[in-house]
Amino acid sequence: MDRGAQILVVEDEERVRDALNGLLQAWGYNVEVAADGSQGWEKIVSWRPVVVISDLRMPGLSGLELLKRAREFNPNIYFIMLTGFGTIQDAVEATKLGAFNFLQKPVDPERLRIELRNCLDRSESERQLEIAHRKLRDLGALGRLVGQSKKMREIMSVITMVAPTAASVLITGESGTGKEVVARTIHELSPYRNNSFVAVNCAAIPESLLESELFGHEKGAFTGAIQARMGCFELAQNGTLLLDEIGEMPATAQAKLLRVLEDSKVRRLGGKSEIEVAVRVLASTNKVPEEAVRAGQLRSDLFYRLNVVWISMPPLRERLDDLEDLAAGLLEDLNRKHNRAVRSIDPGAIELMLHYGWPGNVRELRNTLERAVVTCSGNVITRRDLPPPLQGEAAPGTMGQLRITPGLSVAEVERLLILETLSFTNQNKTRAASILGITPKTLQAKLRQYGTDPKTSN
Repeated sequence: MDRGAQILVVEDEERVRDALNGLLQAWGYNVEVAADGSQGWEKIVSWRPVVVISDLRMPGLSGLELLKRAREFNPNIYFIMLTGFGTIQDAVEATKLGAFNFLQKPVDPERLRIELRNCLDRSESERQLEIAHRKLRDLGALGRLVGQSKKMREIMSVITMVAPTAASVLITGESGTGKEVVARTIHELSPYRNNSFVAVNCAAIPESLLESELFGHEKGAFTGAIQARMGCFELAQNGTLLLDEIGEMPATAQAKLLRVLEDSKVRRLGGKSEIEVAVRVLASTNKVPEEAVRAGQLRSDLFYRLNVVWISMPPLRERLDDLEDLAAGLLEDLNRKHNRAVRSIDPGAIELMLHYGWPGNVRELRNTLERAVVTCSGNVITRRDLPPPLQGEAAPGTMGQLRITPGLSVAEVERLLILETLSFTNQNKTRAASILGITPKTLQAKLRQYGTDPKTSN
């Protein structure tokens, strides 16, 4: 319960008024009471409650009249209307005037508790969104997203609009552009923020285990299933589930996922009954969705189901105006992480960073700054603290010139690029895949296709 949250009870029946007052105080709320609508109006003006629980029919100023007057005075106030003589017309009118909900007397305490919780969650979401709007307007920041560029301001504006809803969002962009940061920002600004945020990388889980990971399994469902286990949908109950790299999900799992999204029910592997789930689903991919649909990698019906709102994250090379702000924010995080006190980046280093292509996007920027924070001798990052690729120098493990001559096929050029990128990363598949804009799973498949699988690190 939100201790200190101000709740006003407006009720002309003393017995009911006293009972509600005692119940709400026992739950930890800060409560005031009023015996009629006129007293209620005076307390709304002077005390500024967050939620008003009001009888609908009272002598003098009725509950509906009080609701109308209060909402004109403060559009952010929440009303829960009570009546012992409720009609559909009353409920419709109260809803039109902005009532949050309409409860019959005698009041069910558990139902009231839930409605109050919902009111306060919604009120806090609106407060956080207002703070986010101000921060976006003044600083060009939204949660952990930073950027003054036109494209990033457009993205942040979409996030503030979609976050309070239950709409599915598809987030696209190259590897390292910040797709998960967008998803977490949506969650943190949503009514689901007090519940779990669960992210599952569809490319990193073997196909044989993906359905169990998503939907769970019962004991004995398959060899090794020694106990029942909840899947990601159950773990994210009343929260947010991010399906990362949705384009890498096998077709059979995509079909089952679509069914869950449509019915809001999951059946564990080996289970006989369905479990209802209330989950806000977000999805991300580094593929171009239309191309993935045409290639048969992504079901068209699943794409349309997920693509209620589409957010496309630009690569860092297309938003270099944001680089200094991004670097400053990352520097602050990295100082905390490594207990350092690096104050800034000198203009010469910034100049080098602005002339680099950043194939690994914001993730590569973070890795570059982390290396500099750990290794720099002073409290300012200089040119010499940056890695050789940014300085245009050749070094062991850096990318050389890729020689492409007429007569090579597209497939052969792709093979040369992949092998050169692996050389550049000292055979680190994860980093190579990030630079190439593909998943580690796709890179592994390409290497098997070439018959080349050097010993690599992850």
